[in-house]
Amino acid sequence: MSQRCKVSVVMPVWREAAGIEATLRLLQPLRAEGHELIVVDGGSDDDTAALAQPWCDRLLIAEPGRARQMNAGAKAASGEVLLFLHADTCLPDGALTRAAAVAAGQQVWGRFDVRLSGQRALFRVIALLMNLRSRLTAIATGDQALFVRRSVFEALGGYAEIPLMEDVELSRRLRLVSRPRCVRPPVITDSRRWEQQGAWRTILLMWRLRWRYWRGESPESLARAYRSDVRH
Repeated sequence: MSQRCKVSVVMPVWREAAGIEATLRLLQPLRAEGHELIVVDGGSDDDTAALAQPWCDRLLIAEPGRARQMNAGAKAASGEVLLFLHADTCLPDGALTRAAAVAAGQQVWGRFDVRLSGQRALFRVIALLMNLRSRLTAIATGDQALFVRRSVFEALGGYAEIPLMEDVELSRRLRLVSRPRCVRPPVITDSRRWEQQGAWRTILLMWRLRWRYWRGESPESLARAYRSDVRH
């Protein structure tokens, strides 16, 4: 079943000219296997779109905002399963075979464990806690390469077009349909955010934002707080 199932990888990008070709080059074997790669640019003012076009099946331009971009990619997709991949995240071997398993069966969505690219021991602890939290709560974040049966994604209306916490919000609706399929071979996500902003500072920021979200604060307010904190 999984070998015959087509997966559409949807990658939202913005100002990724420095690394987009290297990122997409790693995904070419998946295209050779018959899967689909869709890149959705949010109006970058650099060469992101031009550099990406030769390396994907479809290049779309959408309004900026990760949720809007991923919805645009999903709408154009032809695969039975959608996998949403950040530009700074690398998939493990056999990733799409594992994702394709949700095309049939009781679990209709899933996510990967995550590992941060940095070598500090603290990064291993952070990843361990992220994966444990995700297993306990059945909530996935964008760094974990969420995948979902396309028919279910469409039935739920896709991502809520909010400026932050869109993956958490979608996970809350998806877990009402089924528990996620938690894939242990991890995706590797770039640790530069943690390194540039400070690991402990980033941990506290993300937990604070998540706590405020669970208490009912609007994503728009949280996005303003996030941008303000990152600038400082």
